[in-house]
Amino acid sequence: MASAEPGPEGVSSPPASAVPGYPPPAYPSATYPLAPAPAAPAYPVPDRPPADWSTPATVDGPAGPDDALGVPRSSAAAWAWVLLGVAGWLAGQVISLVLLVVVAGINGHSHDLSALVRRSAQPAWIVVCGLVGLWIGFLGAVVIASKARGTGHVLADMRWGFRRSDPLVGIGVGLGGQFVLLPLLYIPVQYFVPHLSEKLDQPAKHLTGGFRGSEVALIAFLTVVVVPIVEELTFRGLMLRGFLRAFARAGRTLGPALAVVATGVVFGLAHVEALEFLGLMAFGTVLAVLAYKTNRLGPSIFAHGTFNLVAILLVVYGGSMRGVVG
Repeated sequence: MASAEPGPEGVSSPPASAVPGYPPPAYPSATYPLAPAPAAPAYPVPDRPPADWSTPATVDGPAGPDDALGVPRSSAAAWAWVLLGVAGWLAGQVISLVLLVVVAGINGHSHDLSALVRRSAQPAWIVVCGLVGLWIGFLGAVVIASKARGTGHVLADMRWGFRRSDPLVGIGVGLGGQFVLLPLLYIPVQYFVPHLSEKLDQPAKHLTGGFRGSEVALIAFLTVVVVPIVEELTFRGLMLRGFLRAFARAGRTLGPALAVVATGVVFGLAHVEALEFLGLMAFGTVLAVLAYKTNRLGPSIFAHGTFNLVAILLVVYGGSMRGVVG
């Protein structure tokens, strides 16, 4: 029998085994469950660009049924993008004129600048000034649209992206545009416009002029490499994305159809060539379809470059078929 242990001041305390609940039971061997991990956000974090440039860009806010369109995210922002594209073209004209006046003053051609501009074969410096001024206007509009009414990630907003198949697809579309699309479009026109092929040459001749050697190489590089990049960012990036959102309420089929046609029309009008408008509008629509279907600019950039390269080669080296420069 357990004896009581003496306590303080001679008071006896009951044995440990007689105290209820003592000693305490051993802790269970099972591991207690950890707290659940925090749930992932319902929408992408807006302060960093997508991992893939071809991924639709998103902005802060929950995803909606039209989220696949990315930016711009509202009709008001969409029309702002379209108007910025038009403003970029207008600004480019003004900047080109300023550059022409400045460069003419530097090289001593201020007195005969008007006559040089009216020539069918312009000097290389006039062509370069015209291109650079337009590019400044276009790229300025693209950047402002992305920063003011997009995510701020310019290339992601404009769907900049490439895949290995893009050069092959683009080259095929560009060749088809010059050797199939344009001849078919202008078959009925040639019965109403005498010397049609020579008149279609004029825009390309304005770009190449009577250039030789390094000047031809420079203009060819600008027309085949730089022009497609800048114009695709503007027309198949800024303008197409704006029109896609603006016409989204027209439906899943009619909306994109209106957007690609509107992009083609604007592309044709921007070149300010009455006779070439038909071909440029049609090819611009083809490029818009290509960008819309692939959701990136890679194929349309290669197609645009090939289209312009063929036109330059046909003018420089001659041939029975004539090309249009876009």
